[in-house]
Amino acid sequence: MRKEPSRATGSRVSDWHLRPIARKTPITRTYRNTQNVRRFFKAQCGEHFKFDRPLMAWLKSGKPKTMDDAVKEWLRREATR
Repeated sequence: MRKEPSRATGSRVSDWHLRPIARKTPITRTYRNTQNVRRFFKAQCGEHFKFDRPLMAWLKSGKPKTMDDAVKEWLRREATR
């Protein structure tokens, strides 16, 4: 499987378990909902962050986006609850 470059670090982000995640990190086809990703979202969105199926589908939709887009999307959805 080909690894995709990360704009955040200039390296390849294929390990969503260990690599540092920044808001500018692109969400690639190798994206996974890991504990590392959960920690990132909790730091950005608050301790009440939880993955839900609609957000996971949005994350994996294949459309180009960054972790910043994902944070904003989660906050938008949370505001409508």
